Amino acid sequence: CSALSKNVYLFSATMPERIKQLSQKYMKNQIIIEAKKKKEVSSLVTHSFYKVKQTEKPETLRSIIALQDFFYGIVFCKTKSDVEEVTKVLRSNGLKVDCIHGDIPQNRREKILQKFKNQYITVLVATDVAARGIDVDNLSHVINYNLPEDVESYTHRTGRTGRAGNKGEAISLVTSGEAR
Repeated sequence: CSALSKNVYLFSATMPERIKQLSQKYMKNQIIIEAKKKKEVSSLVTHSFYKVKQTEKPETLRSIIALQDFFYGIVFCKTKSDVEEVTKVLRSNGLKVDCIHGDIPQNRREKILQKFKNQYITVLVATDVAARGIDVDNLSHVINYNLPEDVESYTHRTGRTGRAGNKGEAISLVTSGEAR
């Protein structure tokens, strides 16, 4: 490399089409390295769903958690307002719960995650964006309070349980509008 040349590297778990286009426009001799997508879900994870009305979701979620012999898991919501509401409902039922979403500062998220990893918190309510990169072992459950937009996101969410030879459960709460 000469004194005036430089190398630019972009790393991303996902690369939106718009970013690919920008990188092609501004980077010469671009090389893209992609890992093949793993399309299967783990055989260690049991998948089930409950068809419910939107108004029944909070009580159904509370009941699902209460009926488990052991629950240590993540509840995924689509929006930060859903995350806040679900956390409030579960906390009012005496559960050890906290939440993470995009409006929570990173240093506070890290403290919450550490409490979750140490199981001082047994239920973590999160949006997909905030949950990226969470690596917690021995989760018993993943609950989709809201279904994700695509299969890849579903696989990413449910892959948080059923790791390292441990079994796990993925449960989705599905409204009639989401049934398709």
